[in-house]
Amino acid sequence: MKVLVIGSGGREHALVWKISQSPRVAKIYCAPGSAAISELAQLVAIGSEQIKELADFAANEKIDLTVVGPELPLTLGIVDLFESRGLRIFGPNKIGAQLEGSKAFAKEILHQNNIPTAASSTFTDAMSAKQYITRQRAPYVIKADGLAGGKGVIICQSRSEAECAVDEILVGKAFGEAGDKVVIEEFLEGEEASFMVLTDGEHVLPLASSQDHKRVFDGDEGPNTGGMGAYSPAPVVTPEIHERILGEILAPLLVALKKRNIRYRGVIYVGLMITKEGPKVLEFNARFGDPECQPIMMRLKSDLIPLLEATIDGKLNEISPQWYDEPAVCVVLTADGYPGAYEKGKEIRGLDKLKNWSNGFVFHAGTIKQSNRWLTSGGRVLGVTARGESIAAAVKEVYRGVGEIAWDGMHYRKDIAQRALRKG
Repeated sequence: MKVLVIGSGGREHALVWKISQSPRVAKIYCAPGSAAISELAQLVAIGSEQIKELADFAANEKIDLTVVGPELPLTLGIVDLFESRGLRIFGPNKIGAQLEGSKAFAKEILHQNNIPTAASSTFTDAMSAKQYITRQRAPYVIKADGLAGGKGVIICQSRSEAECAVDEILVGKAFGEAGDKVVIEEFLEGEEASFMVLTDGEHVLPLASSQDHKRVFDGDEGPNTGGMGAYSPAPVVTPEIHERILGEILAPLLVALKKRNIRYRGVIYVGLMITKEGPKVLEFNARFGDPECQPIMMRLKSDLIPLLEATIDGKLNEISPQWYDEPAVCVVLTADGYPGAYEKGKEIRGLDKLKNWSNGFVFHAGTIKQSNRWLTSGGRVLGVTARGESIAAAVKEVYRGVGEIAWDGMHYRKDIAQRALRKG
């Protein structure tokens, strides 16, 4: 079969890497892809937001399955367009993707259906938002409503900080149209976890649990990023918590979506805070998390293609994936200055030493290749990912891999998976 993967980052590199291992796949295309992805797939020079051109390509090339990596084409309605043309595609339709595309939409569903989440309110003007802040306790969580590349959440320790964040989003348009609305939330205490499932609208198939590290510096200090690393499984998701997530969050969520005539088929990524009262929803994503996708794909023993097809065909109850027991850890290497301004074009050294790495793989998130040299081209540059017999062994192996790589200004966290290590 022919498969088209849409996107160009580390998540898409991981999806292409996993799909390339399927005996059922004869040809993989990736649009727009990257130089690293071109080692596994044929690149197509169409941007992920050019949904009509992507549909034309899929129809002309008789693509059997399209897999959408990033959130933007989902919120633009790529699934609706492909399905209207009889093309098979993995991902939720436009209205389903609003679970990620609009935090206000997601909060409305959560509150209306008594799904555990932080108390919140949504505003379109700064004055009303600031009046609301005066009635709340610090710390405050201020969120841009729309897509902001994982950076639209600001945690503020004081009222003045919160008011500045409101102005930054609503008045200063720091996140563009994503900040036409602002969501102000209660701050939740606990430990974060990522819980991804496949759903066909009727059935839910949990993937391996994982935990992301959002803050740029060790010890969860500094501003939020798109993700500085992840590991799987996440010990904080105990068997009891696992069942509560399925019963208290995902089951009522599917019922709520069906009430709105939304048949959701694809990934639901639940960003959670595991509090003293139990799991509470921080956010939803409508696609595989990045960088969580990288360790999860590394732990998936089964062929990915049948899982994606069962999601599309409403047959997830008929399939049961196999997982490697060994944990996996991903450490993201970033450009100096990320998530703020950063320089590009730095030469990356040492990748050749990891070319035939038996226990891991280096996924490229923001690189280009010029004259046989790898150069940085993004904020998040590489996702170094490895498996080990234990979390400790996986951590040791992944940082051994990180130690082989260097460029001027390379930054990474040195404490990925420390919470899991502390749990033993």
